[in-house]
Amino acid sequence: MSEINVTPLNESHKELGGNMVDFHGWEMPVIYEGIVAEHIRTRETVSLFDVSHMGEVIFEGKDALAAIQRITTNDVSSLAIGQVQYSAMLYENGTIVDDLTVYRLSEDRYQLCINSANKDKDVEWIRKNVNGDIKWKDISSEIGQIAIQGRNSDAILQTLTGYDLKEIKYYWCAETEIIGSPVIIARMGYTGEDGFEIFCQKSDTLKIWKKLLEKGKPYNIAPAGLGARDTLRLEMCYCLYGNDIDDEHNALESSLGWIVKMDASDFIGKNALLKAQNEGIKRRLTPFILEGKGVPRQGYKIFDESGEVEIGKVSSGTSSPSLKKGIGMGYVLTEYFKKGTKVTIEIRNKKVPAIVTRPPFVDVHK
Repeated sequence: MSEINVTPLNESHKELGGNMVDFHGWEMPVIYEGIVAEHIRTRETVSLFDVSHMGEVIFEGKDALAAIQRITTNDVSSLAIGQVQYSAMLYENGTIVDDLTVYRLSEDRYQLCINSANKDKDVEWIRKNVNGDIKWKDISSEIGQIAIQGRNSDAILQTLTGYDLKEIKYYWCAETEIIGSPVIIARMGYTGEDGFEIFCQKSDTLKIWKKLLEKGKPYNIAPAGLGARDTLRLEMCYCLYGNDIDDEHNALESSLGWIVKMDASDFIGKNALLKAQNEGIKRRLTPFILEGKGVPRQGYKIFDESGEVEIGKVSSGTSSPSLKKGIGMGYVLTEYFKKGTKVTIEIRNKKVPAIVTRPPFVDVHK
């Protein structure tokens, strides 16, 4: 049995009462005080998340842009220095290797942030498909990552850095310092709330984490676990690799067409997507809200309104702490993709009515 990985904050999680679990080979906190409490606190004030298990790859050199254009679906050439982009890497058949974010740090220097569960696979994919005048390196073992999420994130983080955080727009980043430590601060996150993701040296992670907890006391800051992270992202309809996106569904079926720029470059998987587009997309990932009681879960069957015709399967589901209703996403036949379409979800041998909607489930900007 392989040894489990730990983040630089592992001991702190245990000291703070985190319930630790094995998450794709990493010992991570799933719950502290409770998923609902952590979820609501993030929506109402602020929470801290340890995301140091994520992977980071640096690209540098004259051909860095061309290399990333080839292995990702979005248009990297459109990025200004300091801008961040959501994207995906595809197999030749158009299905998904991983979803990721691309950071343009300088003229010929980029950082990719990839999912922890896919890191080894992603790095091998990059190795096979990148060439030219470029240096690239997997720096995951050198980096810690903290996410501070919620409407009070700005006020707390600003006390620890001299950089004016108002200068960092949504999906932009800056290389600066926090309490004397070099960091990349990006205004983004997996919750939908205003907040930041902080990349730092592994050795500085605990120091920054403790300072954020200290400075955040007036705002009732506390750490949150993977459980709340999942309910928060699902309320925003953010995809989770292995649930909503995978190597079985192509990027167009996965409703990721908005990050697929067919005219930007000849990225890997483009021909397969063009073929699928011409033939017609037969199934689509769509969000739905239960109209009856129950909690949809991954793998549950989706039927038409009559409950007689099976039309798909749930990819992710939960009970929304904000809406107090069952919500989920799932792949359905394209004719049932339209907003307002009535469907049913089979939950514990019962057919529960639901309605197809559009993302997100929760408007965090109200």
